Amino acid sequence: MFKKLIALIIIAIIIIVLRNSEYADMATFSYLKSHADGFKIYVHQHYLTSVLLYMTGYFLYTAFALPGAIIISLFGGYVFGVIVSLVLSVTAATAGASASFFISRYVLGSYIHEKYQRQLALFNTELSKNGHLYLLTLRFIPIFPFFLINILAGLTKIPFRTFLWTTAFGIIPGGFVIMFAGSRLGEINSPDEIFSHKMLLVFVFFGIMILIPVIYNKIRGKK
Repeated sequence: MFKKLIALIIIAIIIIVLRNSEYADMATFSYLKSHADGFKIYVHQHYLTSVLLYMTGYFLYTAFALPGAIIISLFGGYVFGVIVSLVLSVTAATAGASASFFISRYVLGSYIHEKYQRQLALFNTELSKNGHLYLLTLRFIPIFPFFLINILAGLTKIPFRTFLWTTAFGIIPGGFVIMFAGSRLGEINSPDEIFSHKMLLVFVFFGIMILIPVIYNKIRGKK
């Protein structure tokens, strides 16, 4: 337990340092808009370096739940184009989410399951059957906080391979919308313009469609 406490303290220090660094101040929409052309010139001149910096930054923002990941996504869409930025961001975000997942599972997950094993038995049984569908739905609907899903999944007994593929596939639709908006950065005035109410309803609809097998089995079981 002492080692886990030390790990938790170190993680907390890293988050505090990153949140109070100059790079955190750069992850704002106004900063991106005012420096967009300069960023694009730099990427054109230092492409490989820019790719590495972009993926590293995206990894850190997702792994340590830093605010501003959507700004980085818009930046990627603007300087790399939709397809390239989508591949880079999905790769980095999945890696960052995996790190967050393992941190959560290592620091708190094992302790919670040891202490509340009997109370969580039914919950873990349900996740073993349908956990992939629940995770895929949560990833697909962009209104659920990305970092919170990582942490909560780490506290469950969902296999890492299930977490990995549902994250990678589930964030593609929302990521594509953001990257596409980033490629047309000059036409938007706020990140709030990216997901309209109608678009969110579409995501929610398809998210519910994913859960149809679960809903059907529940209804059939009651009958």
